[in-house]
Amino acid sequence: MQQILKSNSQKIRNYFSRSTILAAAFIAILVLAIAVYIASCRKTVKIAVDNKVMSVITYSSKVSDILQKNNIVIGAKDKVEPGLYTNVENGQEIYIKRAVNLDVLVDGKDLKIKSAESSVGSMLKAEKISMSDIDKVKPDKSSGIVSGMKVVITRVNTKTVTEVQPIAYDTIDQKDNTMGNDQSKVVQQGVNGSKQVTMNIVYEDGKEVSRNIVKETVTVNPVQAIMKVGTLGVLNVNRGGRVLYKSEVTALATAYTDSPSFGITATGTRTVRNPDGYSSVAVDPRVIPLGSKLYIPGYGYGIASDTGGAIKGDRVDLFFDSEEECYSWGAKNVDVYIIN
Repeated sequence: MQQILKSNSQKIRNYFSRSTILAAAFIAILVLAIAVYIASCRKTVKIAVDNKVMSVITYSSKVSDILQKNNIVIGAKDKVEPGLYTNVENGQEIYIKRAVNLDVLVDGKDLKIKSAESSVGSMLKAEKISMSDIDKVKPDKSSGIVSGMKVVITRVNTKTVTEVQPIAYDTIDQKDNTMGNDQSKVVQQGVNGSKQVTMNIVYEDGKEVSRNIVKETVTVNPVQAIMKVGTLGVLNVNRGGRVLYKSEVTALATAYTDSPSFGITATGTRTVRNPDGYSSVAVDPRVIPLGSKLYIPGYGYGIASDTGGAIKGDRVDLFFDSEEECYSWGAKNVDVYIIN
């Protein structure tokens, strides 16, 4: 019996000895596994933020956890690459782009916006600000985003309209050598025509900026006006009288009276002085044709009916009835108006 008890006691001691060894081995293996796991979780990552790059050691895998443990706060509009809920590996880089403040002027509103987009176009898309194909944006959509930028969106609309417009009539002038140049006479009244005009009107933010004619159709042709316009010069004389003339010559005017010519002019007519009609005037026919009717201020009307050996070029000789009148006139420069 004693022998049996001794044998069992030895067996028990051997059993616990083997269990202790197995437990110790298990613990050692577990510790080693944990150490290997922890070592596998340890990683070095780079974080690029605010124009700085930092290298951090972390046991976290998720981007959001790494940033939180390094006290890096992400704003609602900041961009993070890779995404906040992405797992990163050892040596990987995390990029953070901070949103900047922008003013977006659109539809009469000044929107204060924060954006971390790379371009104006992507910012508008992210903010769900829609634009038509003809709307305008300044700066253009390809422009990069910078802090404090002002983005202006101009709404563009077009409308096609058709309206009736007048066609102004033309006026035709017909020269009339029987009237003074201060006179005119209507021969035919002018009448406006009309046309149907189709236009494309462009509006920017509700204000019209241009009109382009698409089509014109004449519905009523205009009738031209015809006017007679006088061509004769007008000389206003005493007591409201008017002298109409074709041309004028500035000449030296002298005086003469009956002489050995026995009062007969070069044209065969008798010399005459008629204050109420036409008096005889000697001229150079190369300057003033014989037979021309004249008006000479201070003398009156005359007719170029005579010549003289001393009357050459811009010179006239006026007939008077007496030598006394001739002496009174003397010689003076005058404007000779040629009536016809």
